[in-house]
Amino acid sequence: MAVKTIRYITDPVLRRKTKRVLKIDKTIHQLVDDMLDTLEKCDGAGLAAPQIGISLKVAVLWLPDEQPFAIINPEVVKRIGQREVEEGCLSLPGYQGKVKRAVSVTVKCLDIDGRPLRIRAKELLAQALEHEIDHLNGIVFTDLLESPDKLYKLEQKPGEKTGGQSSQNELVIGDSVGAAVSKEPLSKGNDNDA
Repeated sequence: MAVKTIRYITDPVLRRKTKRVLKIDKTIHQLVDDMLDTLEKCDGAGLAAPQIGISLKVAVLWLPDEQPFAIINPEVVKRIGQREVEEGCLSLPGYQGKVKRAVSVTVKCLDIDGRPLRIRAKELLAQALEHEIDHLNGIVFTDLLESPDKLYKLEQKPGEKTGGQSSQNELVIGDSVGAAVSKEPLSKGNDNDA
């Protein structure tokens, strides 16, 4: 297990659509372990494989007071409602923005053992699932901003380090500026299998 370097928002790997995982083997288990180590060190809620330079449909989530878990080949199959939320990203440290996210989502995916799951989530977990699945589709949260003024720099706490900034403290994004949960196994032969 190892802590990996987080890729910043300007890295092209974050703009690529990821590839489906065809086989969950020891390489995928090692990737998930490394992602969890990295997420724990960075104190985030979620991490997608592209954020450490791996273009595969794998993400991990670790919400406060919850057990961490991996999702493989996830897909949002249902969104209900809409709300404006504050969102940040490990690939854009020191900044947050206001984006629109669903009130609740249903996601189908595989777990780390290759079992099909259907996850129904609301609140922070729904937001984290949408955020990480966006990463797997080459979308970063700044793409969802209604306008540039919805992105703002966080106040730096004394002794805190920030990353992802140029030496002139400029932020360059590019052309676009953009929990309650139940995990249910899917039945075999279901058309909704991941």
